[in-house]
Order: sequence, then structure tokens, then C-alpha cells
Amino acid sequence: MATSTALPPHIITRDDVKYYMGRVFEIPERRVEAMMSIVDNAQVRQRHSLFPIDYTIEPRPLSKTNQEYIEHSVKLGRAAAEACLERAGMRAEEIDLFITVSCTGFMIPSLDAHLINQMGFRSDVRRMPFTELGCAAGAMAIGRATDFLRAYPGKNALIISVELPSLTFQRKDVSQANLISAILFGDGAAAAIVSGGKNRGPKVLTSESYTFPNSLDAMGFDLRDSGFHILLSKDVPEMIGSEIRGLVDGFLKRNHVECGQIKGWILHPGGARLLGNIEEQLGLRRCHTQFSWDVLSEYGNLSSATILFILDKWLANGPLRAGDLALAAAFGPGFSAEFLLLQWA
Repeated sequence: MATSTALPPHIITRDDVKYYMGRVFEIPERRVEAMMSIVDNAQVRQRHSLFPIDYTIEPRPLSKTNQEYIEHSVKLGRAAAEACLERAGMRAEEIDLFITVSCTGFMIPSLDAHLINQMGFRSDVRRMPFTELGCAAGAMAIGRATDFLRAYPGKNALIISVELPSLTFQRKDVSQANLISAILFGDGAAAAIVSGGKNRGPKVLTSESYTFPNSLDAMGFDLRDSGFHILLSKDVPEMIGSEIRGLVDGFLKRNHVECGQIKGWILHPGGARLLGNIEEQLGLRRCHTQFSWDVLSEYGNLSSATILFILDKWLANGPLRAGDLALAAAFGPGFSAEFLLLQWA
């Protein structure tokens, strides 16, 4: 029925990354030069951040960064939720299932419990917090919301994704995964309302999940005393690229759809190399995936919120007409893929 986004106030530009890279990380000059090339090729023009960059790069204990995560998750999550409800013309008490998604911090009670108390949701609203699904979780939340609505026709589900990867910044970690993370990830929140009643938005026809065999070390977090340390294999773009055609064809075939019938491609970019590999394997051109590139350029990789940011652009500006089919795909730890088949109203 509606989507919305919310962003923190500070911006980190590509030039900021170039200026700080060699000053923050203790890496040889030759490696700094190599990282500059990666910065240029990452297609991330800017990202949003909770705090100014000088504060972001300073080491802080996990207890401090997690308190910041809790405080700002609630603020950004509420902003996204209020905007989404307003766009949908709905009130908080009309929501029957409340799904919250995040992987960049830790909070118990979860975000939904905080917002139930603040925003007037019913005490009997069903709750489903997702915490460990990474970048795939935004798409997976839409799939699980659809499952709920099929079981309980006429109900409404609210999804909120809040990701604050700037709080996982690790100044002393010079692994390639951490350096790439410092170039790629941005902070933000997004929300979506999925309804089992009559609505004006696209219909979720079906969803599927796929877990790649023997891929536990492809992506994730290692939690240490100093906080979250990202795990990210350099082989992820090739791993997805080698499998994506078969996965998409199989998903569509099981739903009696051919690839040529898909008019909208709502693809989580991950990074430029990953999105480029997907385009190549699926025979797509930039015109098919422009919104994915736009989100990557303007906001970076927002983990689970990314797919909702891209969906927001498709709903606001997309060229799809009534009856057109679209495919959404996102990828995350496990290593896993989540697919959605949508039909525009």
C-alpha cells in the first residue's frame, strides 16, 4: 500500500572516503592507492551517516555504539513508520502484524516493542523481529508478511527496516572486507505496508528463499569486544553471478512465467560488481536496473533497507503499468537469496 524512507542528517561523500582512507587505516601507501581505485569503481557517490565523519571513525566500546544503535533505531524507525502510515492513509491501530528488520546492532526488547509503546499500536499486534538475515531481510520480510496475509485475509502488515552500519566501523581492522565495508555501506531506514484488503499497489504473487550450499563464510559479522567486524568474501559477486540465471529461471518457471515477461527488475545491488554480474547473466541493460544503481550511488548499501529504498523508487517513478510483472531479489548471510514475484495494479 505504501513505502517510505528515513535518513540520518550527515553525509559521507566519495571524496571524504578518499581523504580519510590513508589517514584512518594503518595500511601501506601502495595499498591506499589500490583502495582509491576501488572507491572510484564502487559507484557510491555518497552515503548517510548518524554522526559526523570525525566522530564516526573514532573507536568506541561496543556498549557505547550499541546504546547509540538503540537510540537512533527507535528515532529513524519511528520516522519511517509514521511516513508510511501517512502515505497509506492508515492509523497505527490498523496494523495486525509488525515486522522489524535489522542486523547492525542488538536490542532486547526489539524495535517493534519500543514503537508499540510510542505510536499507539494495539497491544495484540503480532510481532516478528528479524535480526540475522542481513541484506536479504527486507525482501524476506515482504514474503513473510504475504504468508501471514494469506492465512489471515483482510489484515495489514507493517515492515520497518533500520540499518546503521556506520556504528560497526572498525578503525583498526585492515582486512579487505572491512575496507570495502567502509566504502560501501550507509545508514538509513525504510518501511512498507502490505495489506490483504483492497489496495492500489502491486500484488505479491509469491516468494521463495534459496540458501547456497557450503557458504557460511561468504558474509556475516564476527562479534568481538570492539564490536561488529564484517565478514565478506571477495567471491560473493562471482558466486551469485554463476547461479543467478538458473535461480531466476527456476523461480519463474515454477510460477509459469518466462524471463521475457518481467518488466520490472527490483534488484538489491550489494555492490557495483555484483549488480554488473547479475545484469550480464540475465541479459539486462542499465535502463532495466537504473533505480538499483541510483540507490547505490545516493545511499550506498543500506543492508536490508536497500531493497525497500529501491521498491520506493519503483512505486514513485517506475514505468510499470497495470498487469506488468516485476521480480525483486536480495541476497544476504547464509548465504541466501530471496525472490519476490509482483504484479502491478
